Amino acid sequence: MSVARKPGRCLGLVGGLGPGATVHYYQELVAAHERQGRSLRILIAHADIERVYAAVNAKDFDGLARYFAGMIADMAAGGAEFAAIVAATAHICARELTALSRLPLINMLTEVRQAVDAQGLRRVGLLGTRFTIESRMFGCLEGIETIMPDGARIERIHELYKEFVDGRGSDAKADELRKIAQEFVSREGAQSVLIAGTDLSDVFTDSNAGFPMIDCANVHIDAIVRRLLD
Repeated sequence: MSVARKPGRCLGLVGGLGPGATVHYYQELVAAHERQGRSLRILIAHADIERVYAAVNAKDFDGLARYFAGMIADMAAGGAEFAAIVAATAHICARELTALSRLPLINMLTEVRQAVDAQGLRRVGLLGTRFTIESRMFGCLEGIETIMPDGARIERIHELYKEFVDGRGSDAKADELRKIAQEFVSREGAQSVLIAGTDLSDVFTDSNAGFPMIDCANVHIDAIVRRLLD
């Protein structure tokens, strides 16, 4: 007779940004709980990615925070005890959301900064959307030298990343991003490259990247697991 596994605390996850990122978080959270002999408790709210990008483009961070806060309130009513968002770009409103959220927000930006500091990094590159790159990951890398490519190069990284979000990524596009990241290291002195886009987490790993990297999504997931299983 099998023994029921003890559940962890309940997570309210804002997903849909895009679906692939949500699946990545879900699978990794399930696997982490299984390794600990625990069962995952999770509620997932599907955010409209087009609405989110429209708010980001318009710099309507208060409106975006209210949108997410409404989802989090619904998940709190369903029993969630913590909240998290699956996408780096959506953390552009993290400060505003923290003030509105009915649940404690497990903030990717805070966790990534701690990981950068723990490794003693002083100069890094970024792969993600143009919003993430241009803002140096929304200010969380203040005091860390962050490579800032020219506008055309930032736009190309953004375009390539969107291909993976939309499910149209390819080995050739991954290789183009890989070459950019390698140049950050070899030509521009980056000690590491932050994978600051969850849809690249299944593209680049420590074993296949070909450059030193920090996967921001996995740093975030590790922090979520610690909170849920504490």
